[in-house]
Amino acid sequence: MRLCVSLAKFIAEKTEWHYWAESGRKISRTGDTGTQANKYNMSAPAADDESPAPAPRYVPAPLTELQIKYTKIFINNEWHNSSSGKKFTTYNPATGEKICDIEEGDKVEVDKAVKAAREAFQIGSTWRRMDASGRGRLLHKLADLMERDRVILSTIESIDSGKLFLHAYFVDLDGSIKTLRYYAGWADKIQGRTIPVDGDYLTFTRHEPIGVCGQIIPWNFPLLMFTWKLAPALCCGNTVVIKPAEQTPLTALYMGALVKEAGFPPGVVNIVPGYGCTAGATITSHMDIDKVAFTGSTEVGKLIQEAAGKSNLKRVTLELGGKNPNIIFADADLDFAVEQAHHGLFFHQGQCCLAGSRIFVEEPVYKEFVCKSISLAQKHVIGNPLHEAVTHGPQIDKEQYDKILNLIESGKKEGAKLECGGLPWGDKGFFIQPTVFSEVTDEMRIAKEEIFGPVQQIIKFKTVDEVIKRANNTHYGLVAAVFTKDINKAFTVASALQAGTVWVNCYNAMHVQSPFGGFKMSGNGREMGEYGLQEYTEIKTITIKIPQKNS
Repeated sequence: MRLCVSLAKFIAEKTEWHYWAESGRKISRTGDTGTQANKYNMSAPAADDESPAPAPRYVPAPLTELQIKYTKIFINNEWHNSSSGKKFTTYNPATGEKICDIEEGDKVEVDKAVKAAREAFQIGSTWRRMDASGRGRLLHKLADLMERDRVILSTIESIDSGKLFLHAYFVDLDGSIKTLRYYAGWADKIQGRTIPVDGDYLTFTRHEPIGVCGQIIPWNFPLLMFTWKLAPALCCGNTVVIKPAEQTPLTALYMGALVKEAGFPPGVVNIVPGYGCTAGATITSHMDIDKVAFTGSTEVGKLIQEAAGKSNLKRVTLELGGKNPNIIFADADLDFAVEQAHHGLFFHQGQCCLAGSRIFVEEPVYKEFVCKSISLAQKHVIGNPLHEAVTHGPQIDKEQYDKILNLIESGKKEGAKLECGGLPWGDKGFFIQPTVFSEVTDEMRIAKEEIFGPVQQIIKFKTVDEVIKRANNTHYGLVAAVFTKDINKAFTVASALQAGTVWVNCYNAMHVQSPFGGFKMSGNGREMGEYGLQEYTEIKTITIKIPQKNS
């Protein structure tokens, strides 16, 4: 997930673009298509139909006539209707309107998908006999097809998840393609070791694929998490059964078509859209699935761990929630720290497990930090995420929308100071104004619970020891950040923080080469980088009796 803040800021604020659209043609784009928050108090409707004359620029443009082609269940490289005849609807969160109906997979479809995946994994199958370099070539081909269809995928992702189109195009698609290419390169470099044991023996290890992997994808980064799960699993030679989130199934299903076009053998990749309580629960408890990877809430992660233990003790990788501390010392570059903290929280409307939602600011610069943070929050343009000028889109659905507003109310009732925002926006869709709270204390709900929305909490601290203790006083441990010009202070704090990733003088600096995962109730295992391969292989020791050993 390459959520580079500099890129996010560039996308959000750049006024001149120098990119070619997918067709390579020169295109004209609309200018201001939303409402500037500070100018119109973030409550007026977006001026979607009252835009000024378009100016010529070189930019990627979303498709205006998008046709949804893939709505069925993908098993064994074929498209299937649900056996129950049931369908579910996916909605556009920017309008609340129906996009299309999707075939609803449940236990029957999961069983069929697992059977197909198991057959594809059998000894002597096309997939098992394929050279490791051949697996790498297929992953590269899949990345090539994503490059070709980048505008289509970005448009679908924006409409189905409410993600800003330009973020989808420049961040999510970029990260997805890089993930495929990175693991394509690893496919023929996964090696065991020769071990010098005592006696007349030759001992060596093999890193073998685990088998059939169940993979459950979240709604906030549907395509990016699809590739995070898929690429290392296939790189190592496994087969997969993927369940996309019921809120955002469309890009995963489109990827099914690309998987087939790329030339993956039947049964290697299977995609079953459906609900967590049916399709997802079947995957986690299935006796013929060897490993489950899940990204989502800690609450659901616990259920998955329990189901795995009660079934066949399948291996489990969990990337769960976070209530991430971002610590700003008085000696930091304050303007840069404000900017990084802002994008670290408001990226994708706060719907990120790694959002820096507990911002600890040292007392001497606290007031200035709050004022600058308010100014940035009020500059957001709320509206249709397909439009270039919009910098703040909708929340994913009514459930999340209501949860966020409830937590905002709790913050006000518990004594936090609402500096800006805090209200719904518009007359359709699930928009919430960018919200900033100051005077937040550790015992407040907004300081303890994962909000997963555009709500920034700014907390005051006085000493290093104090802030370390308070930052670690949480059940979560996903990411953290420290801003200071003092390298000794930075290293001391980074070493003390209980988090899987700690950034120093940056935020959201995610890279495909670096491992990602959490401490404590933020999950277990690691994704991405070389470490991510360990989650998809079994280590086998082979010892051979030999007549005489020679060193």
